[in-house]
Amino acid sequence: MMSRTVVVIGGGYGGSALAKALDSEADVVLIDPRDAFINSAGSLRALTQPDWAHNMFFPYGQWLRRGTVVRDRAVSVDPGGVTLASGRRVDADYLVLATGSSYAYPAKPTSDATDKVLDDLRRTHKELAGAERVLILGAGQAATFTATTTGGEEITADIWFRAHGVRVNSDYLADDRLTTRTPQGQVPVTETLNVHGYDHVYAIGDITDVAETKMAGYAMQHAEVVAQNIIAQLRGEQPTATYEPLPHPMILLPLGPRGGVGQLPTPDGPAVVPVETVSAYKGADLFTGRFTEQFGAA
Repeated sequence: MMSRTVVVIGGGYGGSALAKALDSEADVVLIDPRDAFINSAGSLRALTQPDWAHNMFFPYGQWLRRGTVVRDRAVSVDPGGVTLASGRRVDADYLVLATGSSYAYPAKPTSDATDKVLDDLRRTHKELAGAERVLILGAGQAATFTATTTGGEEITADIWFRAHGVRVNSDYLADDRLTTRTPQGQVPVTETLNVHGYDHVYAIGDITDVAETKMAGYAMQHAEVVAQNIIAQLRGEQPTATYEPLPHPMILLPLGPRGGVGQLPTPDGPAVVPVETVSAYKGADLFTGRFTEQFGAA
């Protein structure tokens, strides 16, 4: 019998999809400090519509039937397993790095607890509702202020939202016990999404050095490839699934439930899609229905 413990570090888009795919095939251990998968694509809608915000959350215990969820953070990883902030050691037959990236609130929540995230969104909604002028620029501040551009123009607002500064979550690899990161904090991977030098360690999502825009949809495609390869290995077979980035990015940018712009790849190159397509695929519910089906939410 092949060893079957698969440790997935990170329960975001890629990590949760992989844990779900392997739940019936292996002994999955999902490590994440949060209590639920969060569809952060819905964060801004949740900010403006607090009554809708609960749709973002899919508790791990609700859909991970056989696997184990460990609410903790990785501080070090080596070829045999992971050491957590609590001091606990989790050994692994297969390791998957899926810790994604951080982004400024409110685009991505800062708290690990669902109730606290909802409280933060309600508070910020109240501040936003009371503001006459809103600036989307840099680190948050809820008081009247003036920002001056390099051209000398003054912009006065009552509240601002930071809309820049994505950061790859890979500090737990800083000791180089597993691999050496790129200057961007990413992990070099092969076409099978193995971390270079290992046939039992994989990486998916934003943490990989795959040459593509980092988006949730791609992380979930990575998860499909890695799921196929680990299942093959569990069965004593050679893993053969590979990942090849699209030649042109796939973009769906909703502007409310019925507006937006988009681009999808075609055999003839990228093609602009009509607003109706953007709404149907993403804008109407921001993938809530998809994740409800995928994660078995009631």
